[in-house]
Amino acid sequence: MVNVLFVCMGNICRSPTAQGVFEKVLAEHSLADKVQVDSAGTYGYHAGENPDKRAIDAAANRGIDISKQRARAVNQSDFDKFDLILAMDLSNMDALKEMAPADSKAKLKMFMDYAQSSNVREVPDPYFGGTQGFEVVLDMIQDASMGVLQEVRKISK
Repeated sequence: MVNVLFVCMGNICRSPTAQGVFEKVLAEHSLADKVQVDSAGTYGYHAGENPDKRAIDAAANRGIDISKQRARAVNQSDFDKFDLILAMDLSNMDALKEMAPADSKAKLKMFMDYAQSSNVREVPDPYFGGTQGFEVVLDMIQDASMGVLQEVRKISK
């Protein structure tokens, strides 16, 4: 079993979207039973909340249901449980590096490093913008998810 964690700041926009998109990708490639996926935020101020309604609606328009997810904060056990922890932007990567114990088994990577048709390093936070930002984020996440799929296949061999 390969374990993948997607991380943004509050775990209500980007990382739950990435979790939902990647779960759909795994199902489409018959790998859902071989990969465990979760999402979390570097800060816990939305803990227990549903994803942002705009994220839920944008994902639903693409056949992805993220409405049942609940925000949570990254915790120390995540660095032992997950093989791959993917940060949505550099500030969250910095926070993850500060949190990671010295003996962490998790590989910390930038999510967009797996993008196949973009050289952008960060997924922008759509929270303070309009609905179009959530569509842009979904496009970016769908692109990078295909690269993460290839990485997961390598890890699972």
